[in-house]
Amino acid sequence: QVQLVESGGGLVQAGGSLRLSCAASGTIFRINDMGWYRQAPGQQRELVATITSGGNTNYADSVKGRFTISRDNAKNTVHLQMNSLKPEDTGVYYCNADVVVRVRPWISDHFWGQGTQVTVSS
Repeated sequence: QVQLVESGGGLVQAGGSLRLSCAASGTIFRINDMGWYRQAPGQQRELVATITSGGNTNYADSVKGRFTISRDNAKNTVHLQMNSLKPEDTGVYYCNADVVVRVRPWISDHFWGQGTQVTVSS
């Protein structure tokens, strides 16, 4: 199986910065897309940013220009640098990865981390 472990969450004042990290381990032949999602209390989980294995990125409009997603394919890690944080960025941030777990036959599946809390105070 595959495990995703997030780290780097915490409490920060508005305007501050945090860096989230996520490390994947287990039976991994290849990781396709990786991404970050977040869920605020009483809200649905929403996409924050994604990155392909080739480094192409996609961001939610609400975080463009403030957040940067990156990955290290050799280490199976993905990071989210969050700058100019706002109270509305508060939520649990989840790492997601599309992992190839078998090659004959080709099988891939999406895995989630346990989440890390980000709280931005005004």
